Amino acid sequence: MSRTSAIRDAWRPQTRQDREAILLELQEVLASPHFCNSKRYPALLQYIVENTLDGKSDLLKERTLGVEVFDRPPSYDTNADTVVRYTAGEVRKRLSLYYHELGRKPVIQISLPAGSYIPEFLHAQDETDDPIDHAGSSATHLAHADVRESVGLTLEADSMLPAADLRSSATLSRRRVAGRRFVLIAVIVATALAGWAWRYRSAPPRTVVDNFWAPVLRDQPVVMICIGGSVFAQDHFSGVATAGKDTDYPFVSMQTVSAVAQLSGLLGHNGGTTTQLQSAATTPLTELREHSVIFLGGYNNQWTLRLLQPLRFHFSPETVGESIVDQSQPGRRWERDHSVPYSSADDYALLARFRDTTTDSWVVVLAGVGRNGTEAAAQFITSPHYMQLLRDRVGSDLSNRNVEAVLKVNVIDGKTGAPSILDVNVW
Repeated sequence: MSRTSAIRDAWRPQTRQDREAILLELQEVLASPHFCNSKRYPALLQYIVENTLDGKSDLLKERTLGVEVFDRPPSYDTNADTVVRYTAGEVRKRLSLYYHELGRKPVIQISLPAGSYIPEFLHAQDETDDPIDHAGSSATHLAHADVRESVGLTLEADSMLPAADLRSSATLSRRRVAGRRFVLIAVIVATALAGWAWRYRSAPPRTVVDNFWAPVLRDQPVVMICIGGSVFAQDHFSGVATAGKDTDYPFVSMQTVSAVAQLSGLLGHNGGTTTQLQSAATTPLTELREHSVIFLGGYNNQWTLRLLQPLRFHFSPETVGESIVDQSQPGRRWERDHSVPYSSADDYALLARFRDTTTDSWVVVLAGVGRNGTEAAAQFITSPHYMQLLRDRVGSDLSNRNVEAVLKVNVIDGKTGAPSILDVNVW
């Protein structure tokens, strides 16, 4: 009895059928969640695979890829614009994740070797192996020794028996050997299953918070927290205005500091992810593409206003009045009550997690109309209790879906109260 195992070697397609098989595998890869929500990664992978199959791998150089795939001018500076290198690194990483999570061994596997823009195609070759796993090889040898010992003892004892009795004894011997080997294999299997069961039982259960953050933190040792800055402005209801690039010393509120502390605590306990703080006013788009990003702050964060603008819930232009609006229902808005002091007016916030086309990555936005709303959104998104309320409101798992929620926050004497969900949008 034997089984088939896969050994993978670099493989060069020879026939039209080989090429079609690789292109079919490519389409399956591009349809996976690791690629289908992006534009840049599928474009690069498809280009290098098709050109390699066409015998044009000598053209797969950084500058050529920048021009052909990413529409850069022929004279662009590859040292200043690293789009090809960064995208190739992401493609390499996402291919590895795709095959790691696939759950089966494909006949053909596409890989991108480090330091190269020429893909390799790996082909599974069959070999015959013993039915017992290599991890149990010592136990297998023990079983074989038991078989030899049993056969030897039986033959020695049976050598003095008549032929008919000898045949009967040989049959009994074979049954004993089979029985002993069966018992030994059963013990090996039971031990392995017990080990797997123990590991499963000992692993902490995933919470709704873990599921929400999973796509953001996947293979991300560093997460950027992009914070909006403020300057004092007595003519504003909130007493502050957005700090620009030319502001030498912008400040952040205690509510924003509280939000950073809550997020850092959560991420630090989630696989040791570290956070990198950045000012929204001075952070360019190229840096946002290199990490998963959390945007803190509403009107004091230019990136928040820009990235939320295409979504159903977003912030209205400042000229209209600081508020959250609903694109699907014109005229519907949430804003702080200007008839009471700012420190006593209830606040509103947007909580969002979505795959953004501008940064080509997952982003999280925690932004209040005022600073209390930002703090409440951070409290909400790090709390299993509140996140379970969000999941119940949506009615399905949130692990890989885009979601935004409008929150209401009670404010008393400038202190942030408990948040509540007003509306949700999932797509």
